[in-house]
Amino acid sequence: MALTGRTAALAASGVFVVALLPGWHGVLAVALPLLAAVLYDLARAAPVRSLRLERSGAASARLGDRAEVHLTVTNPSGRLLRAKLRDAWPPSSWQPGTPYEASRHRLTVPPGERRRLTTVLAPTRRGDHQSVRVTVRSHGPLGLAARQGSHAVPWTVRVLPPFTSRRHLPAKLSRLRELDGRTAVLARGEGTEFDSLRDYVPGDDVRSIDWRATARQSTVAVRTWRPERDRHLLLVLDTGRTSAGRVGDVPRLDAAMDAALLLTALASRAGDRVDLLAYDRAVRAAVRGRRAGDVLPAVVQALAPLRSELIETDAAGMVTAAMAGAPRRSLVVLFTTLETAPVELELLPVLPRLTARHPVIVAAVADPRIAEMSRSRGTPSAVYEAAAAARHELERARTVRRLRDTGVTVVEAPPEDLPPALADAYLALKMAGRL
Repeated sequence: MALTGRTAALAASGVFVVALLPGWHGVLAVALPLLAAVLYDLARAAPVRSLRLERSGAASARLGDRAEVHLTVTNPSGRLLRAKLRDAWPPSSWQPGTPYEASRHRLTVPPGERRRLTTVLAPTRRGDHQSVRVTVRSHGPLGLAARQGSHAVPWTVRVLPPFTSRRHLPAKLSRLRELDGRTAVLARGEGTEFDSLRDYVPGDDVRSIDWRATARQSTVAVRTWRPERDRHLLLVLDTGRTSAGRVGDVPRLDAAMDAALLLTALASRAGDRVDLLAYDRAVRAAVRGRRAGDVLPAVVQALAPLRSELIETDAAGMVTAAMAGAPRRSLVVLFTTLETAPVELELLPVLPRLTARHPVIVAAVADPRIAEMSRSRGTPSAVYEAAAAARHELERARTVRRLRDTGVTVVEAPPEDLPPALADAYLALKMAGRL
């Protein structure tokens, strides 16, 4: 049961009656009629427990978009339902400052009828957002008292990564079509797949001349090549402690996800197979053996609930898991940090096991704040910041050099530049026939 503000106002106005009739007579003259009115209101209020509630609507949405979840309320009783309803969700399901208004509804449902309410969610975090409960407060006709109860109406909205880098996909696909020979530009070189023969044009690489075909005709024939197809890519996301760090407003893990999604979309369009592995000390997510048309949705669904774990990554275990996921020659893209200690103490000793069998790309998120600090001058604290940034950049350069000495391709860029930079590195390896 719940009493309303109207009941409190009537009780307060009874002070004047008590002043005119001091003692128990005045108190009873106020309390008894008010109690009778409250009991009558409760008796006429529609029951809450017998209400039937059902959900429908959006089951997924991209981070930054809105999701509409519908709630159908059926009143099977013979009384008119006048109610206030609260549709409770986790705090991260709403924009800051809006949960109170967005989660509350007023409704009137005649006996035997139903009404549909719409709750608009605006999630601020990835992952699965599950409804908490629906609380209904059913008021009587006098508005003095209400019956109140809660219902568990399960519903889950999966909030997917925003994939903001998809705006780069048309440009990368255009470049891919050029490499694939669908336009006038044809890629040739060692290790690429033979495409067709054509007449020699001055300026062509003489190594592309097909002497056997030339001997059978009156003109010089040259081979044209296209990038290798049906190659295997394994994307490995480090979900350990370092992936939880934020660069600006974006966690490193989210920036790595955005780059992984762009590379997945590009590689699947290029005819390559893409698998995914998320690892710290155990496998947190995996996508294997999906067809080109299914792999991007599968990767998006696998990445949506992924979280950084505040533990040190087991680099040896991650390399072992990567080798198990890529039994044949594959392009392994490792999304991790370039911090000196984790790389030099953990990753570098075991990385040669991976580079001996596979070409490897290490993709890392650079912090533009470091460049800003290195330019700081004018105050003692700014000079100290510049010195710290310079030392950090020297250590980072040494780490990158040691990685490249093992045969690794290193791609490091700020969050918004990492996806296109990684796509360019993939296309360069494809054009060179190194996949």
